[in-house]
Amino acid sequence: MSTAGFDPRAAGVAALAQALRARQLSSVEVTQALLAAVRREDQALGAFLHVDDERALAEARAADLRIAGGEGGPLTGVPVAHKDIFATDFARTRLPTTAGSKMLAGYASPFDATVVARLGPGSAGAGDGSGGGAGMVTLGKLNCDEFAMGSSNENSAYAPVRNPWDRTRVPGGSSGGSAAAVAARLVPAATGTDTGGSIRQPASFCGVTGIKPTYGLVSRWGMVAFASSLDQAGPLARSAEDCALLLSAMSGFDPRDATSAERPPVDLHAAMLQRREGATAARPLAGLRIGLPQEFFPPELAPDVAGAVRAALAEMEKLGAVLVDVSLPRTELSIPVYYIIAPAEASSNLSRYDGVRYGHRAAAAADLLEMYKKSRSEGFGAEVKRRVMIGTYVLSHGYYDAYYLQAQKLRRMIADDFQACFQRCDVVAGPVAPTVAWKLGAQADDPVKAYLADIFTLPASLAGLPGMSVPAGFAHSAAGDALPVGLQLIGNYFAEGTLLNAAHALQQATDWHLREPRR
Repeated sequence: MSTAGFDPRAAGVAALAQALRARQLSSVEVTQALLAAVRREDQALGAFLHVDDERALAEARAADLRIAGGEGGPLTGVPVAHKDIFATDFARTRLPTTAGSKMLAGYASPFDATVVARLGPGSAGAGDGSGGGAGMVTLGKLNCDEFAMGSSNENSAYAPVRNPWDRTRVPGGSSGGSAAAVAARLVPAATGTDTGGSIRQPASFCGVTGIKPTYGLVSRWGMVAFASSLDQAGPLARSAEDCALLLSAMSGFDPRDATSAERPPVDLHAAMLQRREGATAARPLAGLRIGLPQEFFPPELAPDVAGAVRAALAEMEKLGAVLVDVSLPRTELSIPVYYIIAPAEASSNLSRYDGVRYGHRAAAAADLLEMYKKSRSEGFGAEVKRRVMIGTYVLSHGYYDAYYLQAQKLRRMIADDFQACFQRCDVVAGPVAPTVAWKLGAQADDPVKAYLADIFTLPASLAGLPGMSVPAGFAHSAAGDALPVGLQLIGNYFAEGTLLNAAHALQQATDWHLREPRR
């Protein structure tokens, strides 16, 4: 076989899968081409933390044998890379799991996360009820903000990731390595996690498609925990179709995850292609009501971002959608609510890193208490320490009722606001972020400014709703550079099919998702 006439880097998941099944090229050839690109280009980008060429090629050879034997599924042989927040069985993959932190430097996990097992060859005795993996080839592990805490990927303990569209800018976070690798065409798809916007915001900044599913749709087993009531895994890829293929394989009930939704498996790719009642080829979105919350279009929204989002919505109107004015009155409260609840849960989850069982242990401590202090001081970065201290404070005696309990009550009200909206619309839409990607270091001295950038993604996370970022054109920085803008679509619980259908229709009519940065 030969890749002549077929550029593996230019193809997304669906196109690669089709080419592999048609025997136009082999998984080994695709994997070799991408590994060569990673070696050649990623040093300047910083998207990958760990790569093992030998193991990746071994998985590719096994995938080719499955395809040749007629056993391959729709994703078999297609490369994928995982955010380094997912545990990977070190004995199988030779890939450590660090969560972007010195605390877990070199950690060799004895198992695969459910997401990894379901997308890959599968783990023997995994026990997740998935019946084996999809057969994707694991290319490597991707950089991220430490313990997924951040909106810029500058909080990684190893190195910041750079935006492929402008390497002086951030790629977004915390799944910045995932978004940057897909945008730079180093891998056709990647996994990410979204706690308060960490799939959607980097997808927007890097011009790729990313979806955070309903809380509970994808197992959290084997994900390094940040905020357990908010963390959710999802894919980042070129298109809605690619995301649908991955999310179908990732999702499903997992008895090992107490928060996993007990629902039958859903073919989200088929749901994406299903024609709405009354829809036609020319008007595939006929009857779809898109709600536009006034709170998502404040005066502070960058004009170029607003213009790109409005242009994308106008395209959806041409495809038959109807725009409806709605309101999410507690949108502004989502920031203080999130930055009470998420740090509180982080404080609890990260208490396990004590230097005793696993993770970094400080040397030469005089006693146990000093070992705890030194291990955590040395192992955690500044942003993680900041959030742990905030979380410990709001959970402390005398403050729990005043802060944490009140935040939980407001969280319920924010969820109720969405349900009121969904009485009038099928999908809520707006920008993903108030601006395009900012310069590296621009917010280093003002973490609150970075927190405020999450204003449009936090409400859906607090409500546990599915949301996605869809490429929606470009805005211009002060220097005149064209930078990607994402359109955010939010659906009701388990309405991923509706979101993917709407995004796919938009992408069939536009080419924003096909644009790529200069290599």
